[in-house]
Amino acid sequence: MKSTIKSFSVFMFTFLSFASFAQNKMESIDELINKTDPAWPIVKKWVDSAKNKVEVLELDSAKAKEALYNAQVSTYSTLGAIIYNTGGIMVDNGWIRILGSGSTRLNRNVAEWNKGKTITEYGDKPGYLLVADDAVGGFFAINYGALGKDIKNVYYLAPNSLNWESLGAGYGEFILFCFDSDLSNFYKGLRWSSWNQFIANLDGNKSYSFRPYLWAKEGIDIEKCTRKLVTVEELFKFNMAKQKELQANSLTEKKEN
Repeated sequence: MKSTIKSFSVFMFTFLSFASFAQNKMESIDELINKTDPAWPIVKKWVDSAKNKVEVLELDSAKAKEALYNAQVSTYSTLGAIIYNTGGIMVDNGWIRILGSGSTRLNRNVAEWNKGKTITEYGDKPGYLLVADDAVGGFFAINYGALGKDIKNVYYLAPNSLNWESLGAGYGEFILFCFDSDLSNFYKGLRWSSWNQFIANLDGNKSYSFRPYLWAKEGIDIEKCTRKLVTVEELFKFNMAKQKELQANSLTEKKEN
């Protein structure tokens, strides 16, 4: 009986190990490239009819395949289409940077940008996926459970609050929002009067940091703040650390009251 149980245990361990491996198995690039119904023709129409200035960055086909494979997203989806068909997309002269497969001006792709932040290894399932950011230190991410119950909706990490705020829209709707909405209204209070003079030649790997911090208190006048260019990497890590600190302080205050 013991030998039977032992044999069964070994079998189950082997089966579960195989099942776990199968779940984490990466799809091939051929499986990810949808040749019958790709989303890119639709996205291209959005680009051509966009109300805001939209610049599709140059593409390196080899890097695009690598980025798509590492991201494990099908080109049937809007996200996969943008990764595979663009080096990234700049909106409003680069005020918003939508990540693709990487280019000279936006030298980051979706998969590598998330590695070490929302995933440990390529193929991991993230709690959220960073897909875009802006010139004032805001970050956009697709929610996969870590940010709220509205799975696959896009959230915005606002630089004036350091809170993840749901946009109430999926990724495709987010792209349309970037292309066609009144961004001046969305960024009210986050754009200084001469912002457009500084953005056109801005490196897509840098954003502005402000003093005093925009989240320090409500109603800060951005016109009176000093600006400093920092790397997006540095700014994201700083914002995450400050977010944890602010949340911890808030919990402490609630306990004391």
